[in-house]
Amino acid sequence: MHGLGADASDFCGIPSELGLPAGLHVRYVFPNAPRMPVTINQGLIMRAWYDVAGFGARDQDEQGIRRAAEWVGELIGREVERGVAANRVVLAGFSQGGAMALFAGLRYPAALAGVMCLSGYLLLPAALEAEAADANRSVSIFQAHGTADPMVPLALGQGTRDGLEQAGYEVDYHEYPMPHSLCYEEVRDIGNWLAEVLD
Repeated sequence: MHGLGADASDFCGIPSELGLPAGLHVRYVFPNAPRMPVTINQGLIMRAWYDVAGFGARDQDEQGIRRAAEWVGELIGREVERGVAANRVVLAGFSQGGAMALFAGLRYPAALAGVMCLSGYLLLPAALEAEAADANRSVSIFQAHGTADPMVPLALGQGTRDGLEQAGYEVDYHEYPMPHSLCYEEVRDIGNWLAEVLD
């Protein structure tokens, strides 16, 4: 899932760079978030999974987050109807999309193959313990963050990792010397992780 103000085309070029084994059959789904006014951007209308007013606990758009998570669950359900087992699904996203991947993935009622959060953060952390799905208590989690990220501060990424670990999740956590973006080393590590969780 893409980040705030981006769209589904943002990461379409990444699969060819992952270096996955030839025999590993993978279908990529790049959804578009709806267009909505975004508070942190002076109410400009852009693609967003939920509204953003800031990064404080009181700034989170709980209704929008939950609505988006429901939609993500329906998206996974459509893939399952196509014949893809839920335990072969990796839910992944960048920035706001990474936050959604964590939120929806850890609450999904059937076991997933993995959850990937790139330059993202943990949404509604106080609700995780009560809402986490037992089916995904041991899901593989890949988390990555840039050490020079000016948009989503590194401390927020590290706090997300710490919060997940305190909740009992194992996190494959990586930091890279980059801003709010991807880098070659990160893409290589993503490919290695995907090959492992989808093997």
